[in-house]
Amino acid sequence: MYICICKAVTDSQIQTAIDDGINTRKALHQCLGVGSDCGKCNRHVRELINKNNVSNIAIPVMI
Repeated sequence: MYICICKAVTDSQIQTAIDDGINTRKALHQCLGVGSDCGKCNRHVRELINKNNVSNIAIPVMI
C-alpha cells in the first residue's frame, strides 16, 4: 500500500528501510523522501516506526 503518494513510497519500502536500521522519521525522509512534500504521510510513517520499535524491545522474563 502506498504510504507517501507524493514520492510513491510503499509500506513495504518503509518496512525494509526500518529492518535495515533506519528507524527515525528524519532518516526515512533522507533515505526515501517521505514527508518532504505535503506531509500527510508523516502520521503513518511514525506509526510504522513506533510499531517496529515496540516489537524490537526485549522484555525481561523472570525465571
